Amino acid sequence: QVQLVESGGGLVQAGGSLRLSCAASGRTFSTYSMGWFRQAPGKEREFVAAISRSGGDTKYADSVKGRFTISRDNAKNTVYLQMNSLKPEDTAVYYCAADYGGRWPHGVPGAYDYWGQGTQVTVSS
Repeated sequence: QVQLVESGGGLVQAGGSLRLSCAASGRTFSTYSMGWFRQAPGKEREFVAAISRSGGDTKYADSVKGRFTISRDNAKNTVYLQMNSLKPEDTAVYYCAADYGGRWPHGVPGAYDYWGQGTQVTVSS
């Protein structure tokens, strides 16, 4: 079992930056590959970024590639999402997720075992 708590969301103007954090507690953090997903009102949850257990491999959705960076600090049991050049279409609730034993970063939500409660990101134009 692992508990995930996101933080760092908020209101930002287009072109601005935010850094989301997801703190994990419970099982050994380094046994999980981690992902970030988002859900906008009236839309399905979509993949944003993922990172392998060691942090050596990452994967991004095309819509955020070059603007967002996922990273992790296994000593702090935390995964981060640095978001730059934000656009109004990035507005959504952002969720982190943990895939126990997952070796490679991926964007398949059904394969993630645990989810956080989400943090709201709003980008104004």
